[in-house]
Amino acid sequence: MKHLLLIPGVSTYRAFSTASSREYTIKSLCSDPFLDTAQLWLNRTLFPHFLQECIRIQSLPLTKQLHSLILTSGCFRERFVTNHLLNAYSKLGRLDVARFLFDRMHNRNVLSFNILVGGYIQNGDLNNAAKLFDQMSERNLATWNAVINGYTQFEFNEKAWNLFFEMHGLGFSPDAFTLGSVLRACAGLRDLNKGKQVHSYAVRAGLEGDLVVANALAHMYMKSGKFEEGERIIKGMAFQNVVACNTLIAGKAQNQCSEEALDQYHMMKLSGLRPDKITFVSVISSCSKLAVLGQGRQIHTEVIKTGAISEVSIVSSLVSMYSKCGCLEDAIKVFEERKEADTVLWSAIIAAYGFHGKGTEAIEIFDHMEQIGLEANNVTFLSVLYACSHCGLKDKGLEIFNSMVEKHKLVPQLEHYTCVVDLLGRSGRLEEAEAFIKSMPLKADAIIWKTLLSACKTHKNADMAEKIAAEVLKIDPQDSASYVLLSHTQASTKRWKEVSEVWRAMKERGVKKEPGVSWMELKNQIHQFVMGSRSHPHCEEIESYLEELTAELKLSGYVPDTGSVMHDMDMEEKEYTLLHHSERLAIAFALMNTPEGSQIRVMKNLRVCNDCHVAIKYISKIKGREIVLRDSSRFHHFKNGHCSCGDYW
Repeated sequence: MKHLLLIPGVSTYRAFSTASSREYTIKSLCSDPFLDTAQLWLNRTLFPHFLQECIRIQSLPLTKQLHSLILTSGCFRERFVTNHLLNAYSKLGRLDVARFLFDRMHNRNVLSFNILVGGYIQNGDLNNAAKLFDQMSERNLATWNAVINGYTQFEFNEKAWNLFFEMHGLGFSPDAFTLGSVLRACAGLRDLNKGKQVHSYAVRAGLEGDLVVANALAHMYMKSGKFEEGERIIKGMAFQNVVACNTLIAGKAQNQCSEEALDQYHMMKLSGLRPDKITFVSVISSCSKLAVLGQGRQIHTEVIKTGAISEVSIVSSLVSMYSKCGCLEDAIKVFEERKEADTVLWSAIIAAYGFHGKGTEAIEIFDHMEQIGLEANNVTFLSVLYACSHCGLKDKGLEIFNSMVEKHKLVPQLEHYTCVVDLLGRSGRLEEAEAFIKSMPLKADAIIWKTLLSACKTHKNADMAEKIAAEVLKIDPQDSASYVLLSHTQASTKRWKEVSEVWRAMKERGVKKEPGVSWMELKNQIHQFVMGSRSHPHCEEIESYLEELTAELKLSGYVPDTGSVMHDMDMEEKEYTLLHHSERLAIAFALMNTPEGSQIRVMKNLRVCNDCHVAIKYISKIKGREIVLRDSSRFHHFKNGHCSCGDYW
């Protein structure tokens, strides 16, 4: 009796008999292309090897044919063979067939349970994995490891910790894999106390030096705010692998040490280690934070060379990086050239449009995403609400927020409520925005109150600003931005006495204003400028050039907005202060050192003031330059005397 066995293309898939040294290939067992089942019945240990090949080449049809042969050969009663068949269906994502087989096995053992539990976890079905786990009368270490890892993988970190605690109480001795999983859970919880308990156990068990444990320990310490301790563990390892380097790079990136993260990446390559997708996501994120386009482009090239460009997470990071470096067109190009896409990637391109003031386009992308059947999540809605709030699309933004709650049944987080407050505040509906905050089911934080305080400044409502600033300072008495916003609002209405009182209160409480810092990239080097600082080596030439430039601006109609200065001083002093804002220093330096007609990109840590915004519009027209400025709120594209924000920021 012979059965047809379809063989995919090549004939290099090999199986090895444990009963003899004879080497078989799938094709060698075939005869034009029929398989003599008698040969399999004589050596049934071949079935598991062929099933493993089915998993390797991800072939469900071949698995089904082997399943048929297993039934006709009578091997289905052999647990060793059936467990391999169960494993093949689980690994290939056919949990329905795997469960059908499992329920009909008369001689299943703990391995059978482990295979199906692992299959459920691999396919994201933690509910059925937990139910099956609870039904098990016998469990081994592999069982506990699989379920603990599953909970950690899907960020049910508290459950993972509780299960680890239960496992240890029942007398099971955790191995390196267990400790690695539970340390990742501690990192997710940011619970340093629990992490230290696991660390102590690892030391007692002699597992501290294990690569898996050491990497997980370092990750836990870094995520818990103890970066130096995590770095010490990695540097103390006998040798470092890609995982260790990734942990260190990600730790530096997450702890606001983006330059060091990029340095570590270059050291990793020099050591001969090959970056993977986790490496690339971290370093691309670092380029985004620093807005270093040159290095970002180099890493993009490396991503293409290594073939990692097919990874959706990397494409999403590239979209975000190009957007935050001021290159929306490049972000769109990367998005359009994608091979695959998920909700995260679509959310990234929506955010990119919004960040660059393209609110209508962001909404169109959002609508198209829904049309093709991709389910929007909390991040997607946050991106599109942000786009609406920064483009004055109040009614559309409120409509989308209501759709999020009523149609999509998503629970808004504080960030979503903050966007709605921003929508209302920017449109001048300050009292409505305040009432909205007080009606929220969540406790207001300092950020949402500061959003409303910023709107009070925009609309020069000093009375309300005092009330809202008091709410912020109840939560965070050391928040310098609130004092500055309040003083700005009062200065705009010439309440100089109140302005002085705010500054005196800051001094008495030891609150220091965050200085304005701007930076730009020139020939792969970062040049930083600080208001009032003469630290730049070319500060004298920059000041001289700025004076000439300002005179040229005034001849073209520019009038300094001295209302942007918070202190009561004479006009000349106010103009001098405005002239030395960090973004103007950066732009002057760029004009002096870049070719005529080339684009200028400048980044700033604070929001650009009204006067600088007007001045840069004049500069773009007089000098014939496109100037891209990223402030703490959004991107501004200045060209021919106009800004992409429409003076709405």
